[in-house]
Amino acid sequence: MIPILADLTFPAIIGIAFVILAVVALIKTARIVPQRQAHVIERLGKYHKTLEAGFHILVPFIDRVAYKHTLKEVAVDVPSQMCITKDNISIEIDGVLYMQVLDAKAASYGIDDYFFAASQLAQTTLRSEIGKIELDRTFEERETINASVIEALDKASEPWGLKITRYEIANIKPPQSVQDALEKQMRAERERRAQIALSEGQRESQINVAEGEKQEQIKRSEAKKLAQINEAEGKAREIELLANATADGIQRIALAIEAPGGQAAVNLRIAEQYVKEFGNLAKQGTTLIVPQNLSDVGGTVASLAKILKDTTASPEALPKPMAPPPLG
Repeated sequence: MIPILADLTFPAIIGIAFVILAVVALIKTARIVPQRQAHVIERLGKYHKTLEAGFHILVPFIDRVAYKHTLKEVAVDVPSQMCITKDNISIEIDGVLYMQVLDAKAASYGIDDYFFAASQLAQTTLRSEIGKIELDRTFEERETINASVIEALDKASEPWGLKITRYEIANIKPPQSVQDALEKQMRAERERRAQIALSEGQRESQINVAEGEKQEQIKRSEAKKLAQINEAEGKAREIELLANATADGIQRIALAIEAPGGQAAVNLRIAEQYVKEFGNLAKQGTTLIVPQNLSDVGGTVASLAKILKDTTASPEALPKPMAPPPLG
């Protein structure tokens, strides 16, 4: 016998036993439930109530915590599996399932292992949905597949007290031969797009060059037309000004002839021009031309002066000066 127990009397031993029993009863009676958790209580093997977060008192040795559930959203990894598409291609797909316990009682007594059940149901639903579409569409129809899986799981998991919030396809892995074919197809598609982009660029370049040349020809023709118009207007203006200046000069000469001493100046000028031109005529050739009346230079000058005088006798015969048009 233990020496300490040997020193204790029977009433002391009974007291210690009651203390130990009281401590155990207190531990069994007081229950603290953490936040976002739910504890299912059974009384004498039958469901009694569900404890939410906080401090609770139980009946010792009668009530017990049968199940503990977290009310947080939980991510469950759905194992990869082989699925057959509509065009008979086997692909390997895995995913992630997100769920949340809404009813702790239903999750405890509605199904034995809701994690396993939800994972298996997600796999079967996924195989069914993949079998409805072709391989090429499996990569672009992920959202549709996810929505179909969630809808099927939500209906099936309602008696289990679960809420299926999301399902995401993590990876789609076709066979290596299919991957090689898809890579060749994508490479050919990229090359085709590159050729199309290159041809479109060349076409745009040629169109731009042709448009530029057309605009250049138009601008050149317009510039040439404007230059010809300006040149013609300049020549017309020059002729007009020259004609006006000539008419004005002739009128001034006529007026000078009518002035006192004008006739004598004209006779002198005619004689000078006659002698000058006759001299030039003699220098231009080897043959010398001699006028018949060379000795009568004065008579010739007088005849020319008379013709000039008869011409200027009537003012109507003189040309009227024209006022030059404005240069604007």
